[in-house]
Amino acid sequence: MASSWHALHYPLKARSEEKVKELFRMSGRPQFQIYGDDGRLVGRLLSTMAFVGREMAVRVIEVEGPLGLVATHISRQDTIREFEQELQEHLAVPRDMTTPQGARDFFRSASMECVLTRRHDR
Repeated sequence: MASSWHALHYPLKARSEEKVKELFRMSGRPQFQIYGDDGRLVGRLLSTMAFVGREMAVRVIEVEGPLGLVATHISRQDTIREFEQELQEHLAVPRDMTTPQGARDFFRSASMECVLTRRHDR
């Protein structure tokens, strides 16, 4: 299964950057294996990076599998739900991460397409 990179943009309220940095640093780890409704392995979360700047944060994820399934998986993870709930008060644009559909909608509206990846060894 090939991996792909995705970024999610979080517009932040002014002066919330330090709190958001801490939330990202303290956030828990979700389960890395993603299973379909039939119990088969359909993807994996491979890596995550988070960047926080002036009134915005960006989370970059490397995944295997369809992004919609990744969003659904993430919405069901207790550690992610806790993080998203704490993050909500710092967002300039509210969103619903409490349901799989809300998570898919957020991923669809906040996602950024990876248009270039370069490595020195490729």
